[in-house]
Amino acid sequence: MGMGPRGWELRHFMREQEIQKPKQPALAIFRRLFGYLWVYRSPMLLAVLCVTGIAVLNLIIPQLTRYTIDIVIPTHNFGLILWIVGAIFATSLATGLLTYGQSYIMSVVGQRVIYTLRNQLYRHIQNLSFSFFDNRRTGELMSRVTNDVNSLQQLITSGALEIFTDLFTFVAISVVLIWTDWQLALLLLFTFPLMIWTTRLFGRRIRSAYKEVQERIAGVNEHLQDTIASIRLVKSFANEDYEVERFSERNRANMEANVRAVRLWSVFFPSLDVLNNLGTVVILGFGARQVMLGRLSIGTLVAFMAYLQMLHRPVRRFGRIMNVIQQAAAAGERVFEILDTKPDVVEKPDALALAPLKQRIEFRNVTFSYPNQEGDRPAVRNVSLKIEAGTTVAFVGPSGAGKTTMINLLARFYDPQQGAVLIDGVDVRDVTLHSLRDQMGIVSQDITLLHGTIAENIAYGKPDASQAEIERAARAANAHDFIMSFPKGYQTPIGERGVRLSGGQRQRIAIARALLKDPRILILDEATSQLDSEAEHLIQEALERLFVGRTNLVIAHRLSTIQRADVIVVMDQGEIVEIGDHATLLAKQGRYATLYRTQYQLDDARAGGARGEGAPRISLS
Repeated sequence: MGMGPRGWELRHFMREQEIQKPKQPALAIFRRLFGYLWVYRSPMLLAVLCVTGIAVLNLIIPQLTRYTIDIVIPTHNFGLILWIVGAIFATSLATGLLTYGQSYIMSVVGQRVIYTLRNQLYRHIQNLSFSFFDNRRTGELMSRVTNDVNSLQQLITSGALEIFTDLFTFVAISVVLIWTDWQLALLLLFTFPLMIWTTRLFGRRIRSAYKEVQERIAGVNEHLQDTIASIRLVKSFANEDYEVERFSERNRANMEANVRAVRLWSVFFPSLDVLNNLGTVVILGFGARQVMLGRLSIGTLVAFMAYLQMLHRPVRRFGRIMNVIQQAAAAGERVFEILDTKPDVVEKPDALALAPLKQRIEFRNVTFSYPNQEGDRPAVRNVSLKIEAGTTVAFVGPSGAGKTTMINLLARFYDPQQGAVLIDGVDVRDVTLHSLRDQMGIVSQDITLLHGTIAENIAYGKPDASQAEIERAARAANAHDFIMSFPKGYQTPIGERGVRLSGGQRQRIAIARALLKDPRILILDEATSQLDSEAEHLIQEALERLFVGRTNLVIAHRLSTIQRADVIVVMDQGEIVEIGDHATLLAKQGRYATLYRTQYQLDDARAGGARGEGAPRISLS
């Protein structure tokens, strides 16, 4: 069967998700995780004391049993039996109380550590540069913040103390066994090197298996996020069955990864059981012979067998803890990989707050290529441009000309490889990011609204804004009337990404959000592209008033919207090819004039087709 485009896409996805070998040793990962636990060393010490008490109390009951069989029963001392029964009950009660204490303490510590780690991870993701998100999928990052951190939580809340408990119990019981009968103890302990070797052998494979599990579930999350967020696109192309098939393949990969991990455990646990039972067989056979020869009491043999069962529990439980450890190692590697990622755009230690723009914005010999950009041509190449404060500058040109890149560099979403971007003579790399971006209000072509009310979205750039300020910004953006047409007005939920609003309504909300911020620099990236003619005319009127007193940068494909700009910058293939006002550029009969005539003819043809020849054409100049 041929592969076909969809099959190729699936195989391409699987190749991208191919699992690599662990990059960090598990010990290094756990050492870093211990740093988070060290903050809570006081409650951790209390939990350790509880665990130590539990281990010591567990040693008492077999000795009481031995004493009862060897001393009390032969002497028919009924009064002493009552004391022994009471001691066993008191020991069990104390053990239960200590178990509750250590379990509660570690659960609280685990929750606090995970709270801190998840917050740190989210904060770090927020501070990473745009180049990081260019190469990451949202669902994959969500998986690291949720699933991977949860795997670490299991290690902290149960695995960490269980390791200490089992190690302490193992050492203590081994000492008691040697003290009780060193020959039996040596026969028993010879099986443990085999257990250690078996655990090491399976441990490496299990960690790789669980890293694959983490990667596969991340792939499932990625697909869920992509398709649910884009459900309108899926349905509009009738691609439900196609997406179900793609999801099924990712889900199957996740299932198969889990099956491979389970297969390893299915071999590992029985192997430990066989070794445990081998020790039991040896002790029972040799011990019974010693009893028959009179070299060992029955009570001692019973106590020895009880200790043996107690020793089996930590060994058997160690297999389960290994499961948690390997999952945590795989998850920790993915979490710390993100935390170790350094942003490309960073503030200097001595960065200063940028003063409000007063003179000019300058691009000085700027060259920039996006990370992993294909081809040899930079996005912008050796661009120099001065924008005087208080002017309106429009950027025009074909797609890929570098218009949006100029804005990205000004806002310092990326740093140029050559040259500098300056505001009032200060390199934007020398100022704090907050003070730089706080002066900017950006309305892009791709409108992003958050799940919440209309008022919350307008106030996003100024969370403490009053209702009056919100309404004033909405009126300025000509959004107030349509907002009040909703039953709940400004408290109307807009749905995820503003799904309950039309394209024009979303853009007017975004414009109101930028205007409420009252920026010194207003950036419009095709901000009127989705408006109908009437709404666009209203927005243009509002923008003409609001442009006064600001520095305005406008990216536009529809040239009729920027005819009154003070300066029009024509870009092509990352370079500035023309610059001037509308009349000057038309008179030059160059690139701008060609673009304008072509667009005018297209607009006129569309208008004639829609309204008939000679229908009046709305001018937004």
